[in-house]
Amino acid sequence: MGRGWEADPSSPLARRLGRAPSELGTTGGEEGCPDIWELENGDIAVVGRDLTDSYADRLPEGLVVAPDERIVVIPRRTAAAAKADLPDE
Repeated sequence: MGRGWEADPSSPLARRLGRAPSELGTTGGEEGCPDIWELENGDIAVVGRDLTDSYADRLPEGLVVAPDERIVVIPRRTAAAAKADLPDE
């Protein structure tokens, strides 16, 4: 049985959702910047901290992380800034 959705690694990054990390005060300069981007195919790419291993042994019932998936954490203000750019569906 296949998955209901697969990520398309060939879809280019199209536009930032929300404000730049430098505007939000979340930039780490050369060390990385949490960010949210829409791909040309409409999917969303999130740049954040990989905390999969930190959460692995305490996932809530019903949350499954496949071997090729990661739990990525971003600042609340990054997600909130992107809210206006996200479609309802």
